[in-house]
Amino acid sequence: MSRPDKPKTLADWQALAADLTLESRAFIDDAFVDAESGETFDTLNPATGERLARVASCDGPDAEKAVGYARAAFDGGAWSRLAPGRRKKVLLRLADLMEANKHELALLDTLDMGKPVNSSLGDMAGAIGCLRYQAECIDKLYGEVAPTGEETLALVLREPLGVVASIVPWNFPLMMTAWKIAPALAAGNSVILKPSEKSPLSALRLAQLAQEAGLPRGVFQVLPGFGHTVGKALALSMQVDCLAFTGSTGVGKQLMQYAGQSNLKKVFLECGGKSPNLVFADCKDLDGVAQHAAEAIFHNQGEVCIAGSRLLVENSIREAFVEKVLAAAEGMQPGDPLDPESFMGAIVDETQHRRVMDYIRRGVEEGARLRTGGQALEGKGLFISPTVFDGVTPAMAIGREEVFGPVLSVFGFDSEEEAVAMANDSDFGLAAGLWSQDIDRIMRVTRRLASGQVFVNNWAGGDQTVPFGGVKQSGNGRDKSHHSLEEYSELKMVWMSLST
Repeated sequence: MSRPDKPKTLADWQALAADLTLESRAFIDDAFVDAESGETFDTLNPATGERLARVASCDGPDAEKAVGYARAAFDGGAWSRLAPGRRKKVLLRLADLMEANKHELALLDTLDMGKPVNSSLGDMAGAIGCLRYQAECIDKLYGEVAPTGEETLALVLREPLGVVASIVPWNFPLMMTAWKIAPALAAGNSVILKPSEKSPLSALRLAQLAQEAGLPRGVFQVLPGFGHTVGKALALSMQVDCLAFTGSTGVGKQLMQYAGQSNLKKVFLECGGKSPNLVFADCKDLDGVAQHAAEAIFHNQGEVCIAGSRLLVENSIREAFVEKVLAAAEGMQPGDPLDPESFMGAIVDETQHRRVMDYIRRGVEEGARLRTGGQALEGKGLFISPTVFDGVTPAMAIGREEVFGPVLSVFGFDSEEEAVAMANDSDFGLAAGLWSQDIDRIMRVTRRLASGQVFVNNWAGGDQTVPFGGVKQSGNGRDKSHHSLEEYSELKMVWMSLST
């Protein structure tokens, strides 16, 4: 079967998959190499259980080498002191190469972590858009001249931090990678990427494209491996100046401790979420809102940090609205991730599959009403049907803890005050949704929701011009927008005495 240039059908994607050549070695100092120890780990296709590749399992010695090369590259200035306009050209060239190879990159993420291929294509658009946006920002952020008297001149300069270690998750492998590395590279830093051991393949392909785009030696390196080995080594390194992380709150806390134990490196964290989605009785088109509410939790199999996993519905419409959500969920059953018609795919691995099923069992045991789903689908692959619990209370595990799977918890409320209090009754504060036609209510509630971002009459809206991040135990720092570029640079004040 010939390789399709623009795959559109299941057969097209299967043909493209059959023709793939996978890179599985680490990328250190502009070369693909085995781990120093020679150790590897298997990366599996969760939809079939088949092994995709044996990937280099990096550890402390690999991290030490990569950090040394990154520091030498930074100090050498081939990238860090390159004119902003020239850095921009290289990053735009990388974005163009990603565009030219977007089907292959999307396929790698789909095979590696089980997401539907159309979802992966959407991720590619986001990743490429992020790289282009940050590249274009490079020569448009200015320093400052402070207001002083005639006898002095005071400058505020922006300079790159140095060596940045980016540790990214498995649920949006390449898009989260772009969110981290694009602003860090744009600012002039050297970057070491540690992809999740559950989805390393697209990061290694990206390294090939970065090399082709012309990034200087040592400026971008990729170390596949585990968090407790190579990730920990990077976090404790005295030569790493910044950690940029997306993942669980527990790991985020560990990274902050490692920063304190080493060199007080900057740590930017985007961690867990338990996002509330508030639906008031005055909202229009309940059918459409129900469809959005279902998509907010079942997109990407619920493996989304901002998943709208807590649905708060005004009691006067609750029963009718939940029925509409159930109907929407029925059309979102998991299928072959390579089938463009599939809305949901496979859960990333057996550990996560078992975790989600344990939460479903606890939901039943704690007295929540299982309205639909809750089953692990039989046969090959790690699939779970869309699951909806009603009658959930804040005391239940499924109502408080991040499940990271296709499990929706429905709560009822009678007043705006109750809705806001319930929404804010969480350790997390990553995202929140609000559906209403009352502009006064919208302005009141959006300001009172303890969340880094609020979506009004939509879910997960936004583009590269707006920041992404949370409050409370959802982390700190921001991805996307020019604000992220600012985070990967340091302010330097220069005070000059002038002759009078």
